[in-house]
Amino acid sequence: MADRKAKLSVDGVDNAIELPVYPGTIGPDVIDVRSLTAEGLFTYDPGFVATASCESGITYIDGAAGMLLHRGYPIDQLAENSDYVELCYLLMFGELPSDEEYETFSGTIARHTMVHEQIVNFYKGFRRDAHPMAVLCGVVGGLAAFYHDNLDITQADQRHVSAIRLIAKMPTLAAMCHKYNIGQPFMYPRNDLNYSENFLHMMFGNPCENYEVNPVIAKAMDRIFMLHADHEQNASTSTVRMAGSTGANPFACISAGIAALWGPAHGGANEAVLAMLDEIGDDSEENIQRFIDKAKDKDDPFKLMGFGHRVYRNFDPRANVMKETCDEVLGELGLGNDPQLQIAKRLEQIALEDEYFIERKLYPNVDFYSGIILKAIGIPTNMFTVIFAMARTVGWISHWNEMITNGYRISRPRQLYTGHDKRDYPQK
Repeated sequence: MADRKAKLSVDGVDNAIELPVYPGTIGPDVIDVRSLTAEGLFTYDPGFVATASCESGITYIDGAAGMLLHRGYPIDQLAENSDYVELCYLLMFGELPSDEEYETFSGTIARHTMVHEQIVNFYKGFRRDAHPMAVLCGVVGGLAAFYHDNLDITQADQRHVSAIRLIAKMPTLAAMCHKYNIGQPFMYPRNDLNYSENFLHMMFGNPCENYEVNPVIAKAMDRIFMLHADHEQNASTSTVRMAGSTGANPFACISAGIAALWGPAHGGANEAVLAMLDEIGDDSEENIQRFIDKAKDKDDPFKLMGFGHRVYRNFDPRANVMKETCDEVLGELGLGNDPQLQIAKRLEQIALEDEYFIERKLYPNVDFYSGIILKAIGIPTNMFTVIFAMARTVGWISHWNEMITNGYRISRPRQLYTGHDKRDYPQK
């Protein structure tokens, strides 16, 4: 029983309706409105912006304070002291691994990076110029046809096997999307490389020469994975949970998440940053100021992409980590004079100094810096969202597993119907 109650008075209802109020560990309390249906009522909340669709112990965001916690650990501390594989363990199991647990887990991931050889045929069914997200969405959904030996979602051990397979194989599948797109042979994964090194090897290596992974680039790639691993109940995670509530297999659920992530308002933000920089074009002070003025003009459709965030009303806690990584990568590659990157750096400086941006808290976010890093590394823009999906897979599968473990009902949102009332079909 809840200790607190909310009372709702509705015209036409004799007595006030009592609704339980539940506290979380941190964050706003929630009002349980499920009993409203007994009164012939339900709530109206387009976009679910004021609705808790589930109970979760994985990730917490405080947008006003600029806080992002994974299992209670701040993202900046994790980015500084941990790595992506350890974060995967934390998201999946709730606690940081011991040294022995980490070695076992990372070794298991490494041994599952190979994909079934017949999956190559899936790629051949797509046009060479198909968007890599279209390919990834289809191929991940098709994994259920190859790995159907552990699809009983009622069994915890089978859910675990499927989770390991997804996390381990996503870099392989993502790199294959790129190689197929540019017409180069697929590169097999190597068990002697860590997660980010292996991805870079499969992306940029070729059979004709030995590709040496730059440790600065590998570290940057690992941080990009970490900073995109999970972000609470966003559109794609909610899509995975909704698909999972039907009892669908995990590969189908993750494919649904990839489809949702593909939307430009969600996973395409860092790609939009590069498109904006292309639109600005000239790195002269006069030209950049012209676009800044356009961004300030409420009657001009031009928008500065990569600034501000729907959730974070103060600053994006991931952005500071990404900025530091961005500076390291540009310094390592000697790209400080790249015209497009010069535009980005000037925009960053203006946003941090201009009163217009400061008052509106329009600070550079994680997408602004990650787009610059990925471009500098040499990753084409059509792969940006693929990399986002690869990183987010552990968040999706952790939420899916949490839902299956704790019990669930099939998701069935209601609607405010505004169509015709009942009417008779006209007689001839």
